[in-house]
Amino acid sequence: MNLKLIKLTEEYKQELAEMIEEWKETQAKNNTDLSPHAIFREDYHDFDKYLASLDRKVATTDRVPSSTYFLLDQDRNRLLGAVNIRHCLNDALKHKGGHIGDGIRPSERNKGYATEIIRLALLECKRLGLDKVLMTCDKDNIASAKSITNNGGLLDSEFVDERGVVCQRYWIRLED
Repeated sequence: MNLKLIKLTEEYKQELAEMIEEWKETQAKNNTDLSPHAIFREDYHDFDKYLASLDRKVATTDRVPSSTYFLLDQDRNRLLGAVNIRHCLNDALKHKGGHIGDGIRPSERNKGYATEIIRLALLECKRLGLDKVLMTCDKDNIASAKSITNNGGLLDSEFVDERGVVCQRYWIRLED
């Protein structure tokens, strides 16, 4: 695997479109979650506006600073997924959401890419000065829980969210 996190550029505009459409088709068929939410907030057809929406520089009343990266398979020049890193936590993110929201495009799932995107995101978290990272997932999302625990995630607690779904909270300590 020759993978790296990149910031989105015009070069990957078509690849982004293919990935987003694949994700939306799967979501419509299976009623699955679109994650990370940051890559679905804006319409990618207005590419400049879309790019501007990916990172948040300053906090607002309900949002924290964040950075969005895309997982690139350099050998195939293919976007495999995305990750949104929240630089700090507000009360809502402390409960659900955490520091990292990630997702792998449907056709590339179950190949170890989720574990790798989290590993690379944790390196970015370390650069931000974080010493521990919170991640959450639905309890029935076994693949997500596995990718978190593969990166050192320790189950902290479970709770029932507003949808009536049991969610899990994991903490990952970042080593020096």
